[in-house]
Amino acid sequence: MLRRTVLMLTIASFSCACKNEPPDTRVLDERAIRDADAATLKAAQANDVNGAVASYADDADWLPPNAPMVHGKTAIRAGWAKLMGNPGFTIDWQINKLEVARSGELAYAIYTCQMALDGANGTPITDQGKDMAVWKKQSDGSWKIVADTFNSDLAVKSQAKTPETKHKTSKHRPRKRRNT
Repeated sequence: MLRRTVLMLTIASFSCACKNEPPDTRVLDERAIRDADAATLKAAQANDVNGAVASYADDADWLPPNAPMVHGKTAIRAGWAKLMGNPGFTIDWQINKLEVARSGELAYAIYTCQMALDGANGTPITDQGKDMAVWKKQSDGSWKIVADTFNSDLAVKSQAKTPETKHKTSKHRPRKRRNT
């Protein structure tokens, strides 16, 4: 009888363990990401390079527009330093959508952003665009950006073609083949 009771309790505990899912931490994870993001924005607005890159993972990738991909926190820091070093630099962004995976391991955020800086002749240049960041929960429970890309909503100005780059208007006609 004792064996049968132990066997039944063991089976019951295994079946209960299979039904239990890990707790849903998405609300807490979203709050942690929003807090980290707010600290990053505050640092960027204060031209604090180290604070602006604090939310990036050591092996993160940064994909700035019209430039090569940047890999690693050290290289990302250099990119932010160059950006912030521009006279008249200002930046702002807002999270429009934040989705945390049920697993609690990954999340993505979609932003709108605005930036301004002084051009070569001192004329202010303003830009607005969008950004997408992928966040990953670290082993210590913190959230870090592992991939970040952004681009402009403004139309690209077309460059005038120089005579050397224009295609010739004459048509190429293939030679007739002669039978030999």
